Amino acid sequence: MKTFKSLGLSEPLVRSIVKSGYTTPTPIQAAAIPPALNGQDLTGCAQTGTGKTAAFVLPLLDRLLPASSTNNKKKWRPVRALVVTPTRELALQVAESVRIYGQFTGLRSTAVFGGVGYGAQLSAFRGGIDIVIATPGRLLDHLGSGKLDLSKVEVLVLDEADRMFDMGFEKDVRKIVAAMPRQRQTLLFSATMPPAIQKLAASIQFKPTLIEIGEQTSPAKTVTQRFYRVAATQKNDLLLHILENENVESVLVFSRTRHRANRISRRLQKEGIASAPIHSDRTQGQRQRALADFKRGKIKVLVATDIAARGIDVDGISHVINFDTPPQAEDYIHRIGRTGRAENLGEALTFVSPDEVAYVRTISKVTGNRISRDLYPGFDHVAETVAESAEVAPARNKHHGNRPAWKKKGGGYKGKKKWKGRPSGRRK
Repeated sequence: MKTFKSLGLSEPLVRSIVKSGYTTPTPIQAAAIPPALNGQDLTGCAQTGTGKTAAFVLPLLDRLLPASSTNNKKKWRPVRALVVTPTRELALQVAESVRIYGQFTGLRSTAVFGGVGYGAQLSAFRGGIDIVIATPGRLLDHLGSGKLDLSKVEVLVLDEADRMFDMGFEKDVRKIVAAMPRQRQTLLFSATMPPAIQKLAASIQFKPTLIEIGEQTSPAKTVTQRFYRVAATQKNDLLLHILENENVESVLVFSRTRHRANRISRRLQKEGIASAPIHSDRTQGQRQRALADFKRGKIKVLVATDIAARGIDVDGISHVINFDTPPQAEDYIHRIGRTGRAENLGEALTFVSPDEVAYVRTISKVTGNRISRDLYPGFDHVAETVAESAEVAPARNKHHGNRPAWKKKGGGYKGKKKWKGRPSGRRK
């Protein structure tokens, strides 16, 4: 059995790992740490919840250790490592891991993201920082103002690279890479490896070691998946029914939009269920308080959008509920990966309204799993015929059914403007 010490990590890091309560590396950690320690560029692909953060944080800290004792005597020091993440929550999560694993190293680190003032971040830069963990937007702000220098960076880490592409950060990432020396180590980690990520890796890495753990398109085997068909108007009632009748400890509910997340949370609070929303419209303080309350068990249900999901790393989430079925299979895999982490068991429930059936087919095709949509036992569903009839209805004109606007009864033809779609251009 491999141990963290057998992977070649330095004594201060092994000591911090033991103090944290970990004894055995996960497969992605066991595979990624040795080549990363040897200074190789690396592309790591593994499912959410498999320990990717420690897989890059530990070798990063180890690489910076030899010169840290010298730098500690200096008031100012250059940035030697940069970790780029897609969201604020993920930046904070990585920063916490750096703090925990680096507690005996003397290395300094800080998290840099938007939604907060610049003062504390600039103060940290002036004091000297070894490791910066940042989101692309705020990082580019500091680079543009000349307040941050990346010319001495030795290690670059791109975390959750697929999500950064989904959020439109490709150009930002390339600008950041251009601000760093060509001679560096680049570690790229992602839960999925679409062609766009492969292209990016090829352009910024040198002969990288590719490590793939598990199937990219398969959710963790520790997660039990259930799909329930339900009318869109009954989703709130079904959510309440499940929370009242199942043995749930902590629940992460995913909503497609920020406004719906707010409405879900308000409805739960009205019913006496402690809940809070977390999404991009919330201030950083509100998001951090909601996440902290969720971790402490002060609130039972956290309602999130996909943009906030990547930074939610909470042990012991018993259930993930997809209030809205995600259109993309990759988002589905990431969502349900919030439960069943570290080989623990978890439950993933997905509500499927008639207009979301096509999304389920996509998820089934990508994951290779045959998905059955059932009625939730004991729940008072609306008439089955009404809900199912919408599944086969053809796409409808946004104005009036399937009829073009010029055929609409009582249509609003005015003046001499020709009606598009009718050859004569004139109503009869």
